[in-house]
Amino acid sequence: MKLFPLLIHTHFHNRLTGVTRSIENVFPYLENQSEAYIFGYGIEGRKISFGKLLKLVLSKRYFVMHCHRNNEIILALLLRLLGGNFKLISTRHAKTPPSSFTNYLFKKSDLIVALTKSMSQSLPFKAEVVGHGVDTKLFKSKSSVVRPEIKQKNILTCAGRVREAKGQKVLLETIAPFLKQYPDWALAIIGKVDKPKFLKELKEIVANHSAEDQVYFIEETPEIISFYQASHSVIVPSFTEGFSLVCAEAMSCGCNVLASKGVGIHSEIITHGKNGYLFNIHNPAEMKALLIKLVEGELAHLGDKARKEVEANWSSETEANKLMELYDSQS
Repeated sequence: MKLFPLLIHTHFHNRLTGVTRSIENVFPYLENQSEAYIFGYGIEGRKISFGKLLKLVLSKRYFVMHCHRNNEIILALLLRLLGGNFKLISTRHAKTPPSSFTNYLFKKSDLIVALTKSMSQSLPFKAEVVGHGVDTKLFKSKSSVVRPEIKQKNILTCAGRVREAKGQKVLLETIAPFLKQYPDWALAIIGKVDKPKFLKELKEIVANHSAEDQVYFIEETPEIISFYQASHSVIVPSFTEGFSLVCAEAMSCGCNVLASKGVGIHSEIITHGKNGYLFNIHNPAEMKALLIKLVEGELAHLGDKARKEVEANWSSETEANKLMELYDSQS
């Protein structure tokens, strides 16, 4: 049964990002409950052309437009000047404080969505909280998966953009000094490199501790799910995150996840010692103690409980249902 007549998500970005993945994950479920389209580029999904969108605006037919970036909100406001009969919903994806211009745009929106409770509390206006959902049919547990490029039996994976804010440097400074003592363990750092100079710094840390045979630098790959499935544990040592899809997706794959406390969704999706582990990223000694317990076999593997947490509370279907409630409240 259709719960909402017409919905348009916008996406004006060429590069694949967490925003892109989150929309692609949730969109099939939105299509099941509404006449839904995507206006924009750089994303998969049923599209609406600018000509059809303009006709829709001029026809005064009611719809909801859901925007995710400033440039998308600006377009929506221009369409409103042409007489568009729609409600504008805007999602804040970044944890950093919004600029004065972004605040101005948000104030022109009818409803604001934040990804986490902490993000909502940091905004200077009321925001509903709806976190990203994971496609649990795609990101799922699978036994006996191996990655032939990694020689060691036990894989620790750190996935995401390779940049200072993601914490790869602190992770390597912590784990590289003792990794050689555990020859059956490897660390895979996977992701697109923002600055070659930073990658060089990371490789120098590895070389200084003669750990080149146990640390693998792997470019961003469409095979990330198989890396999760092959991993013993996933480490998410970020200093800042808007949400942290890596954490949720790894948990959905049944990974044992160790993540930085109070960052993005980490402390909302992980209950320490129950379905994953949390550490203070600003206290390397705490992270080191946790990692040593991990490779010594002293930490329980909590992948099954991690998967159940995502299935119960963080699936794309759950996100779609929450969003549909918000869309329906605007009619």
